Amino acid sequence: MKKGMVYLIGAGPGDTDLITVRALRALASADCIVYDFLSNAEIIQKFDCEKIYVGKTGSDHTLPQDKINELIIRKAHEGKTVARLKGGDPFIFGRGGEEAQDLVNEGIPFRIIPGISSFYAAPAYAGIPVTHRDHADSFEVITGHRRNDSGDDLEITLPEYNPHRTFVFLMGMKNLSRIAENMIHEKGFPAETPAAVISWGTTPRQKTALGTLMDIAGKAESEGVGAPAIIIIGGVVTLREDIRWFDTLPLFGKKIVVTRTREQASQLSQKLYDLGAQVIEFPTIHISPKKDMTVLIKELENIRRYDWIIFTSQNAVEIFFAQLKASGMDTRSLSNGKIAAIGPATAQELERHGIAPDLVPEEYVAEALISCLGKSGISGKRVLLPCASEARYTLAEGLEKLGAAVSRIHIYDTVLPDKIDTSVIEELRTADIVTFTSSSTARNFFSIVGSIKGACACIGPVTAEAVRDAGFEPAVSAVEYTIQGLVDAIVEHFGSQLSEP
Repeated sequence: MKKGMVYLIGAGPGDTDLITVRALRALASADCIVYDFLSNAEIIQKFDCEKIYVGKTGSDHTLPQDKINELIIRKAHEGKTVARLKGGDPFIFGRGGEEAQDLVNEGIPFRIIPGISSFYAAPAYAGIPVTHRDHADSFEVITGHRRNDSGDDLEITLPEYNPHRTFVFLMGMKNLSRIAENMIHEKGFPAETPAAVISWGTTPRQKTALGTLMDIAGKAESEGVGAPAIIIIGGVVTLREDIRWFDTLPLFGKKIVVTRTREQASQLSQKLYDLGAQVIEFPTIHISPKKDMTVLIKELENIRRYDWIIFTSQNAVEIFFAQLKASGMDTRSLSNGKIAAIGPATAQELERHGIAPDLVPEEYVAEALISCLGKSGISGKRVLLPCASEARYTLAEGLEKLGAAVSRIHIYDTVLPDKIDTSVIEELRTADIVTFTSSSTARNFFSIVGSIKGACACIGPVTAEAVRDAGFEPAVSAVEYTIQGLVDAIVEHFGSQLSEP
């Protein structure tokens, strides 16, 4: 059988945006991903292949290293492309060299894809440069524990004192107190040498403890800063208060739930993540186009009789134009009438299909759209309204009262997702914020999760009403009923909390 290919990949230090483009390409080509504890599992969620967790935390090993090597080799001998995903860089205290040697011995082709290492990335996110002209012209990286399978009393190799060098220990939390004491008493480091411990670096869970060699172990313990962590020692640590940036982001460390569809969650999730939030994606709706599109097909055949086509969601636009194309038609078929969008997101989706809407109300709700259309002279006009089965009847009824002839057709359903990750429900209940971008996301969320301790954030008044119907009062409501408006409202909410006495 043809031998497979193995990629030894560095996943980076934790921030999912810090994995390389080359690594993502390799993961996309993989038949099997073998991944570690420190390689953020969010990275591999979108890849549809076999995934095997072999994480090691302290002395708790899912598989010993030799068994991991055997697993990789076995999968490769099956002819599979294997992505061995390791936290940080595979060749920096990552056992990647040993894995590569075994692949060589087996005659299995492999590629090395370096990753960003935590030894400089975590300090950078904490506002600590590993070099600085005023403090350090070099750095030294040291493993913080000895080889586990050593049978002797081998000690940690401690560095020699150099006031112009930065010292970084990886995997040293168990020995932090011992490292600090021995550097002072055996290597002559001044007890007041600045030191820091950074746990979960580059992620919204990041914590940083500051101190000196004399007291850093106690500071880390009292502040709850534990493994996985790095230890950094030297004058550069004093720069943190000047140039710290990550943990001062407006949503840093806040746990925020996104309930949009899996396909649409990324825009909101990315905006929140970029502001420092820990985002939990928990889709509570799925958009299901109607299996029988007979009604829409019939309306498309007679589309020129309509004076207005009104879209109230991005989903309606996407499904409508997919069927337009499937029917052998294009946007020229819509030239007889005008097109309205309920808001900028829907308008943007129309523009993606080459349509600039004739009308977008200033307030992105049905009532505002009714008012605008009323002023334009809607009486006696024919209106096509393709929408979800669950959509409110407010728009259709309001236009009919103004004398319009409205054809409301249901082209999709908003349903519960096929698969719901119940393992995170307890975490959802304790989140700081749960975001809702539609009435359906709110209704379905509370039917699944029940009560929550965090605040509810709503994109608009209709969604807020659905939250109230579930028995909760929204703490955050967007002024502008858009994704950006919702993010701005969340930032303002936490900002006002900080400013309260």
